[in-house]
Amino acid sequence: MKELEELIGAITTYIVDKQEEVQIKTIEGEQTYIIELKVAKDDTGKIIGKDGRTVTAIRTLLNAIGNKIKKKIVLEIVE
Repeated sequence: MKELEELIGAITTYIVDKQEEVQIKTIEGEQTYIIELKVAKDDTGKIIGKDGRTVTAIRTLLNAIGNKIKKKIVLEIVE
C-alpha cells in the first residue's frame, strides 16, 4: 500500500541521519501487510529508540491504521 510506505518514509526520514539509505518494501497478503524497513546500520538504533520506544510508537500507529482498514500491519526492521 503506497500510503503506508509514504507514512513510514516520512516518519523515518526525520529520525535518521542518512535519509538516502531508507528503503521501504511492502508485502501484501490477504489479511496482512508486512512492511520491511531498511536503514543505514548506524541509524538502526535511532529507529528502535531507547528501550524500543520509537519502533513501538510506530507500530502502535500502524496497528490503529490496521484496525481501521481491517488488516494486520507488521513492521520489520531489516538489517
